[in-house]
Amino acid sequence: MTLIWGGLALGAVYALVAVGYNIVYISSKTFNFAQAQLMMVGAFLAYTALVSWNLTTPVVVLVAAAVVAGVAALEQVVAVNPVRDPHNILVTTLGAAILIDGFVQLQWGSQPLAVPFFAGDDAVTFAGGRVYPVELFLIILAVVVVVALTLLSRRTMTGLALLAMAEDREAAQLRGVNVRLMAFGAFVVAGVLAGTVGVFVGPKTYAISTLGASLALKGFVVLAIGGFGSLPGTLVGGLIVGLAEACAVRYLGSEYAHLTVFLILVAVLLARPSGLFVRVRERVV
Repeated sequence: MTLIWGGLALGAVYALVAVGYNIVYISSKTFNFAQAQLMMVGAFLAYTALVSWNLTTPVVVLVAAAVVAGVAALEQVVAVNPVRDPHNILVTTLGAAILIDGFVQLQWGSQPLAVPFFAGDDAVTFAGGRVYPVELFLIILAVVVVVALTLLSRRTMTGLALLAMAEDREAAQLRGVNVRLMAFGAFVVAGVLAGTVGVFVGPKTYAISTLGASLALKGFVVLAIGGFGSLPGTLVGGLIVGLAEACAVRYLGSEYAHLTVFLILVAVLLARPSGLFVRVRERVV
């Protein structure tokens, strides 16, 4: 069970990255390559606020969420909004990710920094295995975030407007949906999520300047497995990837972890090219 808990926690982190990708994808049918980097900024802000400023965790969460949301809003205004072609947006957000990586390395250096967790670092026995409090918290957080966003997307006018944009952006605009404002809001919400989650990802992964790149890759794998635009798919895909990686490290060696994950990705895409939770619908014109 100890292995399973570790894998589930790792999968929860990947799922939370993929949720941020999906929020932007649903609103604009494109990707924010800097989403994982925004989460990394949240982890570094948590280190500074908790260790250097001695702030409490609730205050740190608010600070990280506000700052990262501001960075996400700036990215949307500068790197996304002026660009019309979705393919070019991939390039501009990749550029934003590179800039954030460079800034983080200049500001905090390249050494891993230990981010404290409010519930301590001592492992506890739970359900037949040893698990750290931060791991349990991340698993619960991932489930709560996915359930909450799924309910919001299906039972609120804002969520329904986002789903309408995902189906047909032009038709949604004709029905009175302010697509630019909704796209901007999606970036801000994804930024709030990244900043908040980064505070709790740091204690699991350490705050390190390569964190964004590593999480970005696994986040896209999770997105492809679960299905683009599917919030429940991100949770299931994340847990699959996390468990597969943990088992590969334990039984095959760390050098086979990435290979195992990508073999699972290939197998899923061969069986269901649109992902586990997305159905391809044909339109008769």
